[in-house]
Amino acid sequence: QCPGVEPLCLDLADWDATEAAVGAAGPFELLVNNAAVAVLQPFLEVTRAALERSLDVNLRAVLHVSQIVARQMIAQGVPGAIVNVSSQASQRALRDHAVYCSTKSALDMLSKVMAMELGPHKIRVNTVNPTVVMTDMGRINWSDPQKSAAMINRIPLGKFAEVDDVVNSILFLLSDKSAMTTGSSLMVDGGFLVS
Repeated sequence: QCPGVEPLCLDLADWDATEAAVGAAGPFELLVNNAAVAVLQPFLEVTRAALERSLDVNLRAVLHVSQIVARQMIAQGVPGAIVNVSSQASQRALRDHAVYCSTKSALDMLSKVMAMELGPHKIRVNTVNPTVVMTDMGRINWSDPQKSAAMINRIPLGKFAEVDDVVNSILFLLSDKSAMTTGSSLMVDGGFLVS
């Protein structure tokens, strides 16, 4: 749907492959970091593999891709915007989400530091923090009616987010309409965090 957009398919946990592929792409003015994994395990059963995979994709990949793109933006001398897709789970503990909540909280703080350090280069950095979104991953993790009912009952708007709800928030943060917004987390949670 977007002429001129060329997708890059790679394992973001592979530092060298990411450096080569993203470094050769560009020039960049905008970046959305949306890759994520959600390996749900009770705290006492969290495995090293689950922790490492989650850190690799949910945090390290964002840091690395953002470094590559921000360096290019700075070298071009153009303003830019970065949006990192976080989660309401960065702000509220959820059962069986010890690793996911932790990586998303770390992503929120990474984004704030990025905003502080990249601001002088006219690069804005924000997060969107959605509730459960009806993606393939959302359906897998929230298909149990008892589990989903408990979550939906805590959302004042009474429903999970659709992909367009998140996309529209991202587009706002990428646009000049949010030219004075950086270091912020935009909650797309239907009011979950106020309930």
